[in-house]
Amino acid sequence: MRKRWLIGGVAAVTVAGAAFVVVSRATNRDAKTGKPPEVALEFTTQEVVRPLSVAMPLRIEFSGPLVAPQTAIVRSKAAGTLLDLKVAEGSRVRAGQLLGTIDLADLQSRVTDRSAAVESAQAALAEAERQHAANVGLSAQNFISPTALQSSQAKLDAARAQLKSAQAQLVTSRIGVNEGALVAPISGVVSKRSAVPGEKLSVEQPLLTIVDLAQLELAGAVGTHEVSRLSPGMAVEVRVEGVAEPVQGRLVRIAPAAEPGTRSISVAVAIANPKESFRAGQYALARVELPDTGTHLTVPAKAIGNTAGQDQVWVIESGALVRRSVTTGRRDEAKGLVEVLDGLTPTSQVLAARFDNLREGAKAQVGASTAAATVASAAASAPVR
Repeated sequence: MRKRWLIGGVAAVTVAGAAFVVVSRATNRDAKTGKPPEVALEFTTQEVVRPLSVAMPLRIEFSGPLVAPQTAIVRSKAAGTLLDLKVAEGSRVRAGQLLGTIDLADLQSRVTDRSAAVESAQAALAEAERQHAANVGLSAQNFISPTALQSSQAKLDAARAQLKSAQAQLVTSRIGVNEGALVAPISGVVSKRSAVPGEKLSVEQPLLTIVDLAQLELAGAVGTHEVSRLSPGMAVEVRVEGVAEPVQGRLVRIAPAAEPGTRSISVAVAIANPKESFRAGQYALARVELPDTGTHLTVPAKAIGNTAGQDQVWVIESGALVRRSVTTGRRDEAKGLVEVLDGLTPTSQVLAARFDNLREGAKAQVGASTAAATVASAAASAPVR
């Protein structure tokens, strides 16, 4: 114990001597310059980094709502009173299923009237054919003039045309009755009901909206500076709001022109939804990752500051702090890296984090640890008896 006490004493004397020399030199400098000595800022090796050259796959992200491209609106094809609707919002329907009934008495009476018109035209045609046949015989025996025979032929042609017109009108009326039936055009889920039984309907009035959720699309927009990197058929990772796991989609459409007044172009991503776990209207985020065959000079994202719209970093050059303007490029949010296109070299010493109250030109050093501080720490840890 006596020996350890002696070692501690020697260390303390050494520290005192080193401190005396430092103070004496500082005092001499103060006497000559009249200014207090500037103390160099010390940064650890974790606080100062050199730019790294790494591969940075380009990620293009865009967001938007999910929409159902297979959406059908059932409209009234005939004017009449809505007698009943057999489905409600949320009901599942099949293609061709009867959805309701409209009072088509007016159309049905029109079908009856035009059926009678067809029968009358058929009788008139038969009479014209008999008359014309008789006139042909008489003309062969020179009992009637050629003009009378031509008149008979004209009446026959008119009767035939009248029959065709009546038949066409009958077909049109029957089509109107068939279209008046409310049937589901596609299979899906009723998302909206726009009419109630007893309501007087007009032609083309919306009644129901049916949505097929088996296939959805994300409707997003991409900046004009990025859209040239995309092409239909690309794989897309989609994260739907409220769902932890991402799903895979496929880029199916890119608009041919930018939206008016914006610098964005609409894109669509198809998402398979066989279990109908997603709904139209949900918000989703899409990400397209493009492979990178080269390397890029990068620094930590925390090292980048911004002043008056200009990205900047702090570097240590020749033992002093320098604020350097840089041009940034790609960003890797997962790794926290930012590409630096201009302003740095691979040997630059960059502050890896942001510090307050830094002054350009201030003295700075990396990993400086004086011998006196080490000895003082050892002396402080030695026991005293």
